[in-house]
Order: sequence, then structure tokens, then C-alpha cells
Amino acid sequence: MFLTVSGGAEVKAWRPELSGVVEVLHAHFPSHAYPSHTHDAWTVLIVDEGVVRYDLDHREHGLAQAQVSLLPPNVPHDGRSVRPEGFRKRVLYLKPERLGRDLIGAAVDQPEYVDPLLRHRLHQLHGVLLDGREDLEAQSRLTLIEERLRQHLRRNVLDPPDRGDPGIAARLRDVLDANVPAGITLDDASKLVHAHPAHLVRAFSREFGMPPHRYLTGRRVDLARRYLLDGHPPADVATLAGFYDQSHLNRHFRKMLGVTPASFVRR
Repeated sequence: MFLTVSGGAEVKAWRPELSGVVEVLHAHFPSHAYPSHTHDAWTVLIVDEGVVRYDLDHREHGLAQAQVSLLPPNVPHDGRSVRPEGFRKRVLYLKPERLGRDLIGAAVDQPEYVDPLLRHRLHQLHGVLLDGREDLEAQSRLTLIEERLRQHLRRNVLDPPDRGDPGIAARLRDVLDANVPAGITLDDASKLVHAHPAHLVRAFSREFGMPPHRYLTGRRVDLARRYLLDGHPPADVATLAGFYDQSHLNRHFRKMLGVTPASFVRR
């Protein structure tokens, strides 16, 4: 991750450990205007401050805070602020195959979507990627975002299905229980359970009232409690229970129990 500051501009960019995402960009541009250029990836863009005007394939478009913009690979576009104070944006760059090259034409025809659910999911994913320690959560959120984007590209946006799948949910829970410290990717879990990743996330959330990543975190906190009560130092417990580091353990432990691991043992 790096941060550059030039002429009032602030740019933070990094390559997350999330399959399918080639780059994340957070930027504030008081005056910068992009010349015409292309990317070899899908560009998923949200604006947090200001309004952006851009040309895509010789057609003018605008993007405000309520919208999501999806720019297709290898199609020329530029970008500039509508307001004198500039703009602040967050961007995901997705590998071309994540949405499919066959949908590039649909994105050229309609690159902006007014979709509060999609925008909120993107906001959540950016927070997870900024933290960089919640792999299963990032995978789950990206899966639902990509599903929603494909629906927009196919002009077939649907509400999440109002049906459960207890069998799929139970099988995923068994997989998570068998991989508490080591963890498991959503793609690997979907292969074991024989279900699409997006269906896995929805089925589990509906059946158990929480998404898979939150369930796994709770199981890791339980495991950490056992190790602490057995006398293991908190610094060792983080690794033993599957957390990224001790601060990662502390954050989730405090959120779950209201105290730090060290205080839990003392009490």
C-alpha cells in the first residue's frame, strides 16, 4: 500500500490478497483531470464527495454519490470534476473474467447504476479491504457484488430470493467447523458443498442469522478462550486460533466479550 500527496491530491493504492481484485484505489483529487485512457480490468467506481463527469466511448456520463459506475476493460474513458472543489472516490479493479468479456457492450451502453444495496456493499467491501485481515468476509462481499453487477449488465436486477436451503447451510457450517484455525476460501468451500458461492452466503445467512465470516470469527473467539484458559499467552493464542495477529484477536475478542484477552484471563 502506498500514499502519495501532490498538489493537494491524495492517492492510496494497493493490491489486496483477494482473488479477482487486481488493485484498490482511494483518491482525493482537488483539481486533477484524467486524460483519455483504458484499463485492462473492470473499473468499479463510487464517489464519496463531489461529482465526476467522464466520456466513455465518445459518450458523456456523470457520476454522483448515489450511483455506482462500472467501466469495462479496454474501452477509452477520461474523468474530471464537475465542481471546483474536486472529488473523492474509491475504486475496485476486477480481472476481466470476473464479469465476462461478453458483457463489455452492456457496460458501454449503461455504465451507471442507482442501486443503494450495491453501493452499500461496495462501501462495506472497501472497509474490509482497508483492514486487510478478514479474508472470508472480503470474499463473501465480493461474490455478492459481482452477482449484482452481472444482474445490472444483463438488465435483470432481482431481489435476493426469499427461500432457505437448510441442507446447504448445514454442510457449510460443517466445513467451517472443520477449518476454524486454518480458515477456508469461499471458492474452496463452494466446491466441497457443491453450491455457488453467492448461494452459499445467502443460504447460510438466512438459516443461521449471520454470514459465514461472522460465524467463523465467533468460533475462533471460542477457540481463543479455551487456549487462554489453558494458560497460553495472548500473543500465541492469536495464531493458534486463526487470527491475523494479536491486535486482530483483541478487536474481535473485545467486540464479542467486552474485554481484552488478557483481562478475560485475569478475571
